[in-house]
Amino acid sequence: MQRGFFITLEGGEGAGKTTLLANLQARLRSQGHEVVLTREPGGTPGAEAIRALLVTGSADRWTALSELCLFFAAREDHLDRLIRPALARGAIVLCDRFSDSTRAYQGQAGGAGRAAVDMLDQLIVGTTQPDLTLILDIDPAIGLKRAAARRGHEDRFEGKAFAFHTALRAAYLEIAATYPARCAVLDAATAPQELADVAWSTLNARLNLA
Repeated sequence: MQRGFFITLEGGEGAGKTTLLANLQARLRSQGHEVVLTREPGGTPGAEAIRALLVTGSADRWTALSELCLFFAAREDHLDRLIRPALARGAIVLCDRFSDSTRAYQGQAGGAGRAAVDMLDQLIVGTTQPDLTLILDIDPAIGLKRAAARRGHEDRFEGKAFAFHTALRAAYLEIAATYPARCAVLDAATAPQELADVAWSTLNARLNLA
């Protein structure tokens, strides 16, 4: 059986990943694909338990290195119990955040450093890298305003200083420039339907799913 496709969505707070993921899931399923929609941190019971530690509490609850270890612990369980089995049976996995979030949030904006992220990524993720990563780029001021409008209890990262979110945007654009064959940058300030249409065109052009 042919391996499925692994598609990740990345971006800062309020970029619109959740809305776009739902749109892509519906379009892919309408074409007859099995679609597994998941998220990081999370996706499995063990990873969701770790998520609760990461996304709640004060902004300075963890150091960047502590966060890094927790994220990869959750990622190992997620990969082993959900992502790899789904890909093996030919499903398309749509994931809200993956290793690029760790590179941006903890590695660069958080200060843990690229070397630490790359070492753990090689150990935990290995060859299970995304086939396509859509990076939703947005001015942090706009994204944080959007995020504030839907703020719930999972707002720990939104509470970090504005300079952190500015560094985060720069980190994502640097990731896109480093991995151009895998990454595509989309303007997340556009209307949701327009963004979905561009994302769908990009997905089909890059992966030839039609």
